[in-house]
Amino acid sequence: MPVPSSPPDRPVLRQITANGIEINVAVAGEGPAVLLLHGFPHTWRLWTHVMDGLSDRFRVITPDLRGFGASTRAVDGYDAGTLAADAEALLRALGESSAAVVAIDAGVPPAFLLAMRRPGLVRQLVVMESLLGPLPGAEKFLAQGPPWWFNFHREPGLAESVLVGNEDRYIDWFLDEGTLGQGVEPALRADFLDAFSGSEALRCAFSYYRALPSSAGQILDATHRSRLTVPTLAIGARPVGRALEQQLRPVTDRLAGRLVEDCGHIIPLHRPDELLRLLDPFLSDSAGAPVDTTRR
Repeated sequence: MPVPSSPPDRPVLRQITANGIEINVAVAGEGPAVLLLHGFPHTWRLWTHVMDGLSDRFRVITPDLRGFGASTRAVDGYDAGTLAADAEALLRALGESSAAVVAIDAGVPPAFLLAMRRPGLVRQLVVMESLLGPLPGAEKFLAQGPPWWFNFHREPGLAESVLVGNEDRYIDWFLDEGTLGQGVEPALRADFLDAFSGSEALRCAFSYYRALPSSAGQILDATHRSRLTVPTLAIGARPVGRALEQQLRPVTDRLAGRLVEDCGHIIPLHRPDELLRLLDPFLSDSAGAPVDTTRR
């Protein structure tokens, strides 16, 4: 990684009206736009270290997704298609005609749909540690069924009624599991706990899981209509590994896959330097070509 000639810009927080909601977004740096989409249980601060590593040469845009952090806690709209429309409207509101899109976990389905629906808007796509609905390729990962919390979160009203008052223990479990026991910095932990405290915050978070059937249908429809044509990089760690790459390979024209060794699910916090070493050549390629797809 090149050493920045000056310290990275401090992110500027803004409230942007887009697709009928208010989106809290942190913006730093200048140059080609890079949109970073987080997952559960995160906020834009998931990308703190990655943002520092990119903002010397890119305009880095990191929103709180719908219902998360300081963005609108909407009644609905948690399906991947609406979330993709949120991202598109945010980029337009910020004056960007194209962006590289980097996503993890719950941010991956909307990032995928955005690239499928608006390939002229998405310059490059990077996706990590998630699955794309029912697309073939994840059978081995799902051999014992989806992770236990999926069904718990999907039952309307149940998880939030059980967890209010115990949010810290619950969120800590995901943060510890996602970093192989390392945990996260106290300031980031406090931000995540604050963002997911209270029944309304939890309802919004679990609405992502409750919208999974709609999102799955949207993903299938998109792949039946067209192929993913933008240069794409799929990055795996534990536990998803190469399952996402395997789902993408039959429907993607230009795909590269990488694994981050000895890394938990929350790659941007657990192994940010390794992630930046993968992102830098991919995002910096002005021709938009993926890294060598023959390497494993």
